[in-house]
Amino acid sequence: MSPSPTDFTAFTDIAKRVNNWGRWGADDEIGALNLITDEVVREAASCVRSGRRIPLALPLQHDGVQTGMIPGRVNPLHAMVQINQEIFGPGTVACSDDAVTMGLQAATHWDALAHVSHSGRVYNGRPATTITPHAGATFAGIDKARHIVSRGVLLDIPRALGSRGTADGRLPGDHAVTPEDLEAAEELAGIRVRAGDIVLVRTGQIQLYLAGDRHAYAYPSPGLSLRTPEWFHARDVAAVANDTLTFEIFPPEIEDLWLPVHALDLVEMGMPQGQNWNLEELSTACGETGRYAFLLSAMPEPFVGGTGTPVAPVAIL
Repeated sequence: MSPSPTDFTAFTDIAKRVNNWGRWGADDEIGALNLITDEVVREAASCVRSGRRIPLALPLQHDGVQTGMIPGRVNPLHAMVQINQEIFGPGTVACSDDAVTMGLQAATHWDALAHVSHSGRVYNGRPATTITPHAGATFAGIDKARHIVSRGVLLDIPRALGSRGTADGRLPGDHAVTPEDLEAAEELAGIRVRAGDIVLVRTGQIQLYLAGDRHAYAYPSPGLSLRTPEWFHARDVAAVANDTLTFEIFPPEIEDLWLPVHALDLVEMGMPQGQNWNLEELSTACGETGRYAFLLSAMPEPFVGGTGTPVAPVAIL
């Protein structure tokens, strides 16, 4: 069944309202990350009180979250290339080295603005042909996002919704996270998301992967709804990450309209997305302390021309 014209109209109308092309200049390649100013980072540093550090990355391992659903996106394949080898001659210090083959978006990662295109365009109206077979993303690649450090805000949707979440503290697989859900989580946190923030949206879906069921983790999955990009745009959010494989609800809200939230966030708004972030320990810590804002360090690996990158984010409370 093909999408109706009304479905496409809803998407294109939202796209016009959240479009940031030219906002930071015609040559801009980092989009909403421009909102993370020196002042924003100084204020983010004031969130640190105890110094507790909570890692948010999944282990990089061969039985990771990828199931083969996305062609070519392979889990890390780790190989030893030398083991205790005395490379400078007998009796010298011995070295062990290893190598990895993996999809850059295989586990906990950031999507570059060039990760998706629609209607032949990537962020800032550049042609999708700026992504090439040999050089990768020649415009708005992940290497352009040189540093991602700001105030992080956890919006814990299952905790905010209470009995409307599942009994084990995660959202149902068919739950599309709405602006109303985000505001309920804001109210729970007792804070307001502001310009330059990095918002972490917890659904609890990653519990399935942590329990050993990566297929159930992948599908069906709760996630961001088509209505959320306007909310992030209105708040001038710098980046958003969550604890699911597909970021947005999967299967999609509108039949055959695939990855519309990706297109709105990355292409139209220029707002980086993160997926497969483990927010469980952070949820517990925020619930215990009643503090849902923290300093977040989520530095991208600078793969030149990359359309994404592994990341090992740390929340500092």
